[in-house]
Amino acid sequence: MMKWFSKHMIQNLGWLYALMFFMIASLSYIPGLTDANGQLFGLFSLDIYDDLLHFGSGLWAAIAAWRSEKAALLYFRLFGLIYGLDGLLGLATGQGYLDGGIFLYGVTPLSFATRVATNIPHILIGGIAVFIGYVLSRKYAQG
Repeated sequence: MMKWFSKHMIQNLGWLYALMFFMIASLSYIPGLTDANGQLFGLFSLDIYDDLLHFGSGLWAAIAAWRSEKAALLYFRLFGLIYGLDGLLGLATGQGYLDGGIFLYGVTPLSFATRVATNIPHILIGGIAVFIGYVLSRKYAQG
């Protein structure tokens, strides 16, 4: 079992990312995770555009993992850069580009704590994807 998992590590991690993003897309719909103002964990709100973006990210990961190791590798390389840079922009300006926030609202004066809480997950998820795509893949890629 472990040998099979290792042999297909990059694709299996793609499936893990798909599951993670499908779960993230569903967070706003789980009772008890939002406050009276609709703020998730009392920090920020996710709208339908954010949910669709997360669902689309999961769908892209699932399709890539299903297709091939090469497709999963491309997913991690491209997605990681796109998502990580979105998090860095959000940390610096209060808005990212993937949901159009920086174009619609410009620089937003959010507290540093809020910027960190809302963007560190993007930076970590993107950074781990880049690590998988460029570093870990050297150990586990089949070709």
